[in-house]
Amino acid sequence: MQIQSATFETSSPDFETCPESDLQEFAFIGRSNVGKSSLINSLTNKKDLAVVSNTPGRTKLINFFLINNKWSLVDLPGYGYAKAAKSDRDKFNEFVSNYLVERENLSCVFALIDSRHKPQKLDLEFISWLLDYKIPFVIVFTKSDKSSKGAVEKNIELFTEALSEFCTGLPRMFTTSSKKGLGRKEILNFIGEAIASRT
Repeated sequence: MQIQSATFETSSPDFETCPESDLQEFAFIGRSNVGKSSLINSLTNKKDLAVVSNTPGRTKLINFFLINNKWSLVDLPGYGYAKAAKSDRDKFNEFVSNYLVERENLSCVFALIDSRHKPQKLDLEFISWLLDYKIPFVIVFTKSDKSSKGAVEKNIELFTEALSEFCTGLPRMFTTSSKKGLGRKEILNFIGEAIASRT
């Protein structure tokens, strides 16, 4: 798939105000500072489409981007933002979970995992939650350029082992580097195939 156009559509502070749409949506989510905004900008070939910040938890709204006038990329708030007040975290969790469970045109969730780290409890709990609610998802390992190839492969292996303890049949997995463009073509082809299968 080639990205011809990518434009910001709207932001929603809660599930109730999400825009009505018949377009397929592909949502991106991960722990704070996982490199989500950088990945979105890399995928769309627009360096400032999603705001990249050094402050974890910058995304506090559900952001919708219209791609090729054919599908929507949805940027969800990161989970596990320690500096937010507990009431705010609970509110984030509630409206994000409402979107993931109730959004009828959501085609797939891209669960972002930082490849620099060994399996994190919060990531595994989130994927277990996706499985419990039967929400379609794939896993995207980010920041692969930040560590040696061997270290990245080891962390992915450890994550896969942890996942296999509660997941029957492993999901599709992608390894990415926003800086080097690694994984971009594979993810866009996956989205293109998903769209084609629904038309």
